[in-house]
Amino acid sequence: MDLVPVLEEPLKKVLGPATAKVMAEHLGLHTVGDLLHHYPRRYEERGQLTHLADLPMDEHVTVVAQVADARLITFSSPKAPRGKGQRLEVTITDGSGQLKLVFFGNGVHKPHKELLPGTRALFAGKVSVFNRRLQLAHPAYELLRGDDVSETVDTWAGALIPLYPATAKLESWKIAKAVQTVLPSAQEAVDPLPDSLRAGRGLVPLPEALLKIHRPHTKADIEDARSRLKWDEAFVLQVALARRRHADAQLPAVARKPKPDGLLTDFDAKLPFTLTEGQQKVSKEIFDDLATEHPMHRLLQGEVGSGKTMVALRAMLAVVDAGGQAAMLAPTEVLAQQHHRSITEMMGELAEGGMLGGAEHSTKVVLLTGSMGAAARRQALLDLVTGEAGIVIGTHALIEDKVQFHDLGLVVVDEQHRFGVEQRDALRGKGKQPPHLLVMTATPIPRTVAMTVFGDLETSVLDQLPAGRSPIASHVVPAADKPHFLARAWERVREEVSNGHQAYVVCPRIGDEDDDPKKSKKKPTPEDEAEKRPPLAVLDIADQLAAGPLQGLKVEVLHGRMQPDDKDAVMRRFAAGETDVLVATTVIEVGVNVPNATAMVIMDADRFGVSQLHQLRGRVGRGSAAGLCLLVTEMPEASAARQRLTAVASTLDGFELSRIDLEQRREGDVLGQAQSGARTSLRVLAVIDDEEIIAEAREEATTVVTADPDLEGLPGLRTALQALLDEDREQYLEKG
Repeated sequence: MDLVPVLEEPLKKVLGPATAKVMAEHLGLHTVGDLLHHYPRRYEERGQLTHLADLPMDEHVTVVAQVADARLITFSSPKAPRGKGQRLEVTITDGSGQLKLVFFGNGVHKPHKELLPGTRALFAGKVSVFNRRLQLAHPAYELLRGDDVSETVDTWAGALIPLYPATAKLESWKIAKAVQTVLPSAQEAVDPLPDSLRAGRGLVPLPEALLKIHRPHTKADIEDARSRLKWDEAFVLQVALARRRHADAQLPAVARKPKPDGLLTDFDAKLPFTLTEGQQKVSKEIFDDLATEHPMHRLLQGEVGSGKTMVALRAMLAVVDAGGQAAMLAPTEVLAQQHHRSITEMMGELAEGGMLGGAEHSTKVVLLTGSMGAAARRQALLDLVTGEAGIVIGTHALIEDKVQFHDLGLVVVDEQHRFGVEQRDALRGKGKQPPHLLVMTATPIPRTVAMTVFGDLETSVLDQLPAGRSPIASHVVPAADKPHFLARAWERVREEVSNGHQAYVVCPRIGDEDDDPKKSKKKPTPEDEAEKRPPLAVLDIADQLAAGPLQGLKVEVLHGRMQPDDKDAVMRRFAAGETDVLVATTVIEVGVNVPNATAMVIMDADRFGVSQLHQLRGRVGRGSAAGLCLLVTEMPEASAARQRLTAVASTLDGFELSRIDLEQRREGDVLGQAQSGARTSLRVLAVIDDEEIIAEAREEATTVVTADPDLEGLPGLRTALQALLDEDREQYLEKG
């Protein structure tokens, strides 16, 4: 992380080419600095020094003793080459008693040469009994040479043995040995933390932290080292993000202030409801940003159905009022069409700019997707380049070179986690000056992850549901343990339909793939069965339901491999209430808005992630009637998958669920691209547990960067940044 010439030394020069090659290929370690930052994942404690007379059974002990006798015994063994095996038996004594050591196979050669009668050494291992006698099998040992052995005894006996993340090609002890070779170089490590920060927080200097994490004498040493190294990781990452924010704040942008009596005023006047307090607060934050001459970079996160689209639309109208254009980028065609439909409906005649019957203040709202016909596409492109269309909603088709804007002022990106950094960057490049950017996500992100991954964006949170939204009851349906629960689930769907409502059934798979779910006939344990069979599929389940428990109801299917027109037709029929039950894949996960749909049954719910289940559940209860979500699973009660479903059923708080989700997954998955590159930047920092450190590091980083944006006075920090931001990661942050 903090590479200076000594630490930049290639490992092949220090350790030899063979070891260096394995370290590079299997652990991504190339330099002395990389190896020093390859921290132990845990520590083994050698037993405290013990007299041979009072050895405890089954415990790890360390003894100092002298070799009294050593014998190499050959015995017949079908497993050994030429049918002969070897065993080395060594008897040691410390004056208080005797103990036998045994070494087998290839492990006999080195001790046979070294453990000669009269040799003194430290021996460490686990005490066991063989033939009613105590012994240590294959103990670790360290020879004691010279007269004054007390120091070696002290340091070795109570030592905490570091265990490193290792590979089959390179065992932990070999890594430990390599670390010991380069450890003196730790003294050369230039500290990335400003002295005032380090002193103020009582953190040990970096060279000391590296020494203590690799060669601790006490548990307190490990604690000191970890506290310090966590700060390095949090602070250097936050400085990278703070510099990004600082650089963005220097960019020019056109301030977009809405006209007092323009499109936005007319739109607000015709709203049939009042905005929630949260919507008003977040709108104010956005309008304040839009009014500045630097591009807004804001993340808007809100629960499913908290009214994010309304907030985004008002921002887009403000920009149109100010003479600019706004583009909304959606991850799928279904979602782009859905947004286009709901936005034109919300705007009414205000979306009929240039048409007869259009309101005085109005604009055109156009849709641009890859599957549009040539004529419609040509017209949409023309409306964009002339400025006739104030608002465009589309998929990545918006990014193509052919698409030109008259004056792009705002980009709204829906569902950030589905959208590549490159696409956002390409769209941003279409403005005469950088446009303002609003990123929306309905996946609640814990505050720490938001600060770590989206740390270059300011964050707004919508956590209130608009009036009229109904509660959603969620239940786990254990199909294997209690089949009658599943039968009852289908009865509940029929009841909802008979009350004039509609339902979704979600499956993890489409069902036209190669693997055949009917192949597996044998029934092993429930867990095996649930894990091994292919996930339930839309096409199979739809047929079974239409012919069985939902016979007589209008059942349709929706999945990602259907033609766009067919998908749209199915969605229109469902939205119009012509279809009772929609059996779908997760294409309905985001943005689909059918207030009359009140029930959802998720098949094989254990195959979905926590956040995804929460997203899916948000499709019901969008109207005045209460929602119902049934999570069907065949996983046994004690399984982790089942506990995850119970957690989802027990709370509607997306932020709480995102926390549970993060605790159950590796952080690398969550941090995604920001953690790409061989040297992942988080080694000791845990995003959930170290919330306080991340928050404090963000504040400290902002202070440091504001005072010294180029870090002129902090060469150690500059060096650490260069190591963190290798080329890939630098580009990632650049594109944001």
